[in-house]
Amino acid sequence: MAGGWTADGAVQQQIDDSIEDAVARARARLAQGPGLAHCEACEAEIPQARRDAVPGVRLCVNCQSAADAEESAFSSYNRRGSKDSQLR
Repeated sequence: MAGGWTADGAVQQQIDDSIEDAVARARARLAQGPGLAHCEACEAEIPQARRDAVPGVRLCVNCQSAADAEESAFSSYNRRGSKDSQLR
């Protein structure tokens, strides 16, 4: 049930859009193509076990950890309907 100026199903549509956006971001992060023998960031050798475990791997464990930490610093929640986002 919608209220005010919103259409029926608007809240569910926003939830569905948020999920679709999250899935699209996750799919975009998946590695494509063959894995590398050496890290593309620091040129360190990537062990065969890692290449077998992570198809399309491009970074060594240390560089991947740093990239993950940097990425988690950014907020990725849906702010389309947030009043807070309108105040910024």
